Amino acid sequence: MKKYAVHEANSLGREHLENKSPLRNDFQRDRDRIIHSSAFRRLMYKTQVFVNHEGDMFRTRLTHSLEVSQISRGVARSLELNEDLSETIALAHDLGHTPFGHAGQDALNQCMKSHGGFEHNYQSLRVVDKLEKRYVNFSGLNLTFESREGILKHCSTKNASSLGKVGERFLNKTQPSLEAQIVDIADSIAYNIHDLEDGYRSGILSISKLKQLNFFAENYRNLRDDLNSNEAVEKVRVYETLRYMMFILINDVTSHSRKLISESNIKTIDEVRNHKTTLINLSEPVQNYLNDCRVFLRANLYEHPRVNQMTSDAQRIVVDLFNYFADNFEALPSHYKIHEKKHRSIADFLSGMTDRFANNIHKSLK
Repeated sequence: MKKYAVHEANSLGREHLENKSPLRNDFQRDRDRIIHSSAFRRLMYKTQVFVNHEGDMFRTRLTHSLEVSQISRGVARSLELNEDLSETIALAHDLGHTPFGHAGQDALNQCMKSHGGFEHNYQSLRVVDKLEKRYVNFSGLNLTFESREGILKHCSTKNASSLGKVGERFLNKTQPSLEAQIVDIADSIAYNIHDLEDGYRSGILSISKLKQLNFFAENYRNLRDDLNSNEAVEKVRVYETLRYMMFILINDVTSHSRKLISESNIKTIDEVRNHKTTLINLSEPVQNYLNDCRVFLRANLYEHPRVNQMTSDAQRIVVDLFNYFADNFEALPSHYKIHEKKHRSIADFLSGMTDRFANNIHKSLK
């Protein structure tokens, strides 16, 4: 690894001191704790775009996290950074997501508006710091500082000021590790390309519609034209196009970041943190491709009537559940009430729900 990568020997360590593992380094140990956590298993039944009962072939928060992990590890390896740390952050980055994807998050944030709001990145940190109950000597998973830092991708100033050292960079305007920066980019690459695929699989995004996205159309045209024109082959052409779009993005972030790192002349992790900008980035032309994907998905998938109906239903369920437990706090499971304010306890409980559990609770209350 490069000197400016995060090395275990230079880690800022864990809040609660533990003996070293004879079999794994600290970041591998963090990764394993995340994989064995309850919150990680629940990602299997949390919405990415399409709610769980829409079909078995759509992505969930779990499959998305695995895909982000795969991209992150590959980029970290190419740049000679800490693969284990990037993988760990990627696997944990969505642990705090609500049921029903961003619709659930928006609804819960609105419910919590007078009680500190709701941020899924901040909630992911709460999960690994407090809400997982698996050890006798401490709450949470007692992850290393570097893993926790990477999980907290975004954070309000108010929340950052209450988090001690892990929140300082949002107050001081410094940067996270390069490994954390990789996960940030990998997350965007993964969900943009895979939401295009799921939109196509759902029937909402037809081939003719996808061709309105220049990034897709250009790469679709570059495929071989001597294939038989039938439905099966058309599907393969779409998947092949999306695969190559993914390759372009990953290849660009790797090569452009290597260039930025070289030009910055950084030598240490401290220089990474104090650099004025992030160093893991796409080149401007390819970043524009990704921006175009976001705009296209917003207009043609996320705001489609079928998805809007799911969004509306999801938000109503979250609001109903929040209001019910606010009026009937005694019904909240006892382990969510310990040392927490009432409404934050409710948010912890609701954000940990899977889509189907939220649906079932909602039906039973009605």
